[in-house]
Amino acid sequence: MKVAAIDIGSNSIHMVVARIDADGHFTLLDRAKEMVRLGKGTLAARALSREAMQAGIQALATFKRLADTQQIDRVLAVATSAVREAKNGGDFIAQIGRELGIHVDLITGREEARLIHLAVSNALDLRDASTVLVDVGGGSVELVLADRGIVKLQESLKLGVLRLAERFFEHDPPARDEVDALEEYLDRQLASFYKRARSTEVGRFIGTSGTVLNLAAIALQMDGGAAPERLHGITLRAKDVQRVRKLVVRSDRDERQRLPGLDRRRVDTIVPGAILIDHVMRRLEVAELTTCEWALREGVLLDFIRRHGREIEENETIADPRRRSVVHLGRRLNFEEGHSQQVARLALALFDQTADRHGLGAREREWLEFAALLHDVGNHIAHSRHHRHSYYLIVHGELLGFDPKEIRLIAALARYHRKAGPKEEDEELEALPNGMRAVVPPLAALLRVADALDRSHFSVVRGVDVTGRGKDVTIGVRTGGPDAELELWAARRKADIFEQVFGLRLTLQVQVEE
Repeated sequence: MKVAAIDIGSNSIHMVVARIDADGHFTLLDRAKEMVRLGKGTLAARALSREAMQAGIQALATFKRLADTQQIDRVLAVATSAVREAKNGGDFIAQIGRELGIHVDLITGREEARLIHLAVSNALDLRDASTVLVDVGGGSVELVLADRGIVKLQESLKLGVLRLAERFFEHDPPARDEVDALEEYLDRQLASFYKRARSTEVGRFIGTSGTVLNLAAIALQMDGGAAPERLHGITLRAKDVQRVRKLVVRSDRDERQRLPGLDRRRVDTIVPGAILIDHVMRRLEVAELTTCEWALREGVLLDFIRRHGREIEENETIADPRRRSVVHLGRRLNFEEGHSQQVARLALALFDQTADRHGLGAREREWLEFAALLHDVGNHIAHSRHHRHSYYLIVHGELLGFDPKEIRLIAALARYHRKAGPKEEDEELEALPNGMRAVVPPLAALLRVADALDRSHFSVVRGVDVTGRGKDVTIGVRTGGPDAELELWAARRKADIFEQVFGLRLTLQVQVEE
């Protein structure tokens, strides 16, 4: 299964593409990042600018094209601080869905911290000590205190580097009183976290995000050294972080741009970032900083794997993506799988053996099978009127690989598997083009009889044999014993539409097999 995870942050939009194996392990196939700065100039105003939203849409459109070339099965997108705080954040998310078809989850700060910790705990071994984890974003900072892998405290504070740069720095390089004001502010905002963290003996300090990785790259190259290709698991001493802090604080913008290791797009935010990390290390008296390349997007992937193990397994065992999507929707809605499979099997048998009467082909056969698999999903809401609930759930179930008209047709078949049959004036039929509308009555008639032939939900019917000529047709119901009376009773009650649609007189007979 291939999945793309997108993190719509205040500073950057990131995407990772991964292949997930049936055992739950994933392999990263691609990465993409665009520094959009949704939060620049908007965090204080609590509204995303039109320019920022358009830049975000353009970046996401590029990511979507990249995902499409990888033939992605699912796109998982989350938005954080800038979108979370903006008055028009919901409008931005709606625009993304409307223009790109990407569903975006707006997550809380605590959920963001949880997902980041999930990623880091899978990328680094946190079991041997108490750990403080800091993720430095553009709008917020996520902090986690964990004791040998068990989370004790997780917080999200409005201390992102874009926010701090805009609030505290008017001069470049920053004036001494500006730096002092920022330090005092950090003391106040982090006091509660510091108090809790100091109650344990912090053994490890781990930092994630582009800001932290840039600090590491600068530190490694300060004395003419070279930064490795990957910055994961790099250990910096507290005095190395202090040296970087002093260097960037006393440098102006042009000087910072020339620093080896600095991403030029972070030339304005590296200063508050360095001050923040140095401040936390000094207040907690930790000697080292360990970098981690995994963060929110990897956490989103891991959380998906935890919650969708069966769906991932389906991708390995069900090759057809349309069938896989149908089965996944049924399982997501807790359908009775054995009954649904039995009804689908009987419906297809009836379809094949009445082909000379309905004249329908492979496409209609597939629609009938999928409708049979999903006909009872409405029970997820309530048994009463569940056929109508099934229609709604199928239409809105995000089936993949289907044309919207196909989805409505499958939903209509499920709608008519019980109670009244299809009528021309029904709104479910009016939503379909004429060619599709015409196939609903014969397919619904077959589905109704097939469903009745498993009325007990015990799969007592082994098969059916349709015989007869002219207007008289017999369905021979093969069973393993004389225990199909309930099925025959139900089938006779539902045979009326079958007889009307096909212009037949129907007889049902039990054929007991040894």
